[in-house]
Amino acid sequence: MSSDDETPDPVADLLDVLDLRSVGEAQTSSVVTAPADAPEIDISERTLQLFTGRSQRTPHGRAFGGQVLAQTVIAAGRSVASAGLESRLVHSLHGYFIRPGDSGHPIEFGVENLRDGNSFSVRRVYAMQYGHTILSATLSFQEPAEGLDHQAAMSSVPDPDRVRTTAEELAGIDHPAAEHWKRRAMDVRTVEGAIFLVPGRQHAAQQHVWMKALDTLPDDPLLHAAVLAYASDYSLLESVLRGHGLAWANRRLRAASLDHAMWFHRPGRIDEWVLYEQESPSASGGRGLGLGKIFALDGTLIASVAQEGMVRLKPE
Repeated sequence: MSSDDETPDPVADLLDVLDLRSVGEAQTSSVVTAPADAPEIDISERTLQLFTGRSQRTPHGRAFGGQVLAQTVIAAGRSVASAGLESRLVHSLHGYFIRPGDSGHPIEFGVENLRDGNSFSVRRVYAMQYGHTILSATLSFQEPAEGLDHQAAMSSVPDPDRVRTTAEELAGIDHPAAEHWKRRAMDVRTVEGAIFLVPGRQHAAQQHVWMKALDTLPDDPLLHAAVLAYASDYSLLESVLRGHGLAWANRRLRAASLDHAMWFHRPGRIDEWVLYEQESPSASGGRGLGLGKIFALDGTLIASVAQEGMVRLKPE
């Protein structure tokens, strides 16, 4: 597929993007330089399971960070499954965006098995293009277990059917970016109103976003976790922008995700409505921090998210 206009079904396209292809294994060396009084060099071989996948095309040519995160979840989960540990579910992800990805070029994923313990499995994943790492992430998986249980309460907000859709927010706008936003695989509805083109009327560093996939997804917990990670990157930095009266269309704005952390507390379906509560406790030094909580429609806390991004304004 060469453009978004040739994508008849956004959900089918996303599922295809997430269906990574296994391409074998590779050996790599880790070199550690000892202190000056013991100049030996320790070289240890590491085995990487390799997967490859394509990207969704974007108007600006950069791979969407949430897509790379989602593919990383799939790659790590398939590595855990290949070790005979299919029952282990992802519970945390910590990743750094290192370079922008090219949406027109395949991405290779190298997965390193750091440990398979009695209850937990840890994987390190490198997403690579043109011989360079574009994202590095560590993910942990756990066997189902019982334990202490409490959670934050979900905010009271209007139901999703009372909130404007992205298509309604962008009606009448003839621009490649607007068409791309309207053709996403997720139904995204911002309770406080979208800030694609104009700032919000209230300059509060918080917002609430309803999200769900446009179609039913397969009953695969790993896939639902991956699509949740995908969607979690859509709008988290908007709490920073909203607090400063900015919109994405501001020509002075330069924004990019720097890192992304996610904790999957309880199983949930992303083809059913979830509420994404977002806030920004701080912005400084050309960076903004976004924090989020994702709730199922019944109030169950599914996941927590944190992301720091570069948020800069060019001089006028």
